[in-house]
Amino acid sequence: MTRFHNGIDINASVGAAIVAADGGNVAVAGYNSGYGNYIMIYHSNGSATLYAHLSSMSVSKGDTVSKGQVIGGAGSTGYSTGPHLHFEIHINGGSVDPLGYFSGLSFYNC
Repeated sequence: MTRFHNGIDINASVGAAIVAADGGNVAVAGYNSGYGNYIMIYHSNGSATLYAHLSSMSVSKGDTVSKGQVIGGAGSTGYSTGPHLHFEIHINGGSVDPLGYFSGLSFYNC
């Protein structure tokens, strides 16, 4: 796992299943040059999660998703140096450190 920006990068093979961290509504399922293929999900507690550099997306804007539902596959689209998942958590419009929501993980700085 790599860290140097508003989220974490988790190593993954191309096509590895990416699941929703929590249930919610898909606000974005699209592409930009930085994130590549990415999905943003708004959750009922006011938070949002973002999943980027996906090789595939199995949800669309406006879809409702459940916690643990497969939403896409890991990849290397956009500004990326190899296959991985870029994951962000947003609360009140700002990014927060996702590591506070996981236990037993380690990372290295780039």
